[in-house]
Amino acid sequence: MSDLAALKQAAAEKAVQYVRGGMVVGLGTGSTAKLMILALGERVRAGLSIRGVPTSLETAKLARNNGIPLLETEDAWTIDLAIDGADQVDAQLNLIKGGGGALLREKIVAVAARQFIVIVDHTKRASVLGHPVPLPVEVVPFGWRSTARRVEELGGKAVLRERGGHVFKTEGGHYLLDLHVDRIEDPAGLEVLLNRIPGVVENGLFVGRTTVLLVGTPQGVQVETAVR
Repeated sequence: MSDLAALKQAAAEKAVQYVRGGMVVGLGTGSTAKLMILALGERVRAGLSIRGVPTSLETAKLARNNGIPLLETEDAWTIDLAIDGADQVDAQLNLIKGGGGALLREKIVAVAARQFIVIVDHTKRASVLGHPVPLPVEVVPFGWRSTARRVEELGGKAVLRERGGHVFKTEGGHYLLDLHVDRIEDPAGLEVLLNRIPGVVENGLFVGRTTVLLVGTPQGVQVETAVR
């Protein structure tokens, strides 16, 4: 296991300690969230009774394979606790998410949760969001080039995400624009402005959502609680 993987593992194991019996738990997507699901599966096999809400098909499959019962995604859930990773975290615990392509479902779950725990390694910290981490913007395919132009008017360069030489599509059938911005000085304002553009479905700015941040560092897991 690499050093960073070990730090992610430590943060993931710390996160599952917040889960209590009877909870409905939002299950994130990505490499760090995967470690959390594996750790949570161990607790379930040891007798912990919970139900999960997955943020992607990949997460749903992993959760089922580890014995975690899931609620139907069409349900009107009351989520006690959601746990997910992040691509970048600023000093105010605002996030950029969506590197794995599941930002829409991740944000739906985060907003529905009473508590939102974010797990990262220390390399994901930044004083200000932005370069070198692009901001994902989920858009409908129809007229996406025009939508991209409107997005760029807010600053930065929007690049259509591709995988294996093909346009990447989210599970909802949408495209992702990766917006390259040097510094996002006003995450709350940019989140609102992006979502006002016709054709934009959602963006990867998670502003004021984090309840607890768990950071894997060489000195141990740091715990930061948001001040509201």
